[in-house]
Amino acid sequence: MADGAVLVGRAVADMLQSAAGLLVMVGVGYAMGWSARGGPAAFAGALGLLLLLRFAMLWIGIHLALVARKPELVQAVQILVWPVGFLSNAFASPESMPGWLGTAVEWNPMSATATAVRELFGNPGGEPGWVTAAVLWPLALLAVFFPLAVRRFRRLGR
Repeated sequence: MADGAVLVGRAVADMLQSAAGLLVMVGVGYAMGWSARGGPAAFAGALGLLLLLRFAMLWIGIHLALVARKPELVQAVQILVWPVGFLSNAFASPESMPGWLGTAVEWNPMSATATAVRELFGNPGGEPGWVTAAVLWPLALLAVFFPLAVRRFRRLGR
């Protein structure tokens, strides 16, 4: 149990840092004239979805780092996660992409979260119905990668 507690403690610290960074980004956005038009509950829900995806991605990263084992390889493994962000609808519309790529982008967990957050913020480009997918994707990723990371961490101690 102590093995898992070490990982969870590190994850909590990272999530606090992520939440602080998110609040800074929101503050800068407001200072530059951006505003969320979905109401306080929708605003809190959008921030919650962003942090939920971050939490799931954190466990994927922990697992990959434990698989890599060497500090030099952790950076190389981290690069493998970048396509998740770039191959999402956060930067470009899937309709502007070749068919196969657009389909991959639509199935990306980050795309679900980006679309749901746009919807909750009341900003243009949001499509209704993505909030459920934005909750289910991170929960599915957590169900897979949290136990894998804890199991890998326990094996390192043997």
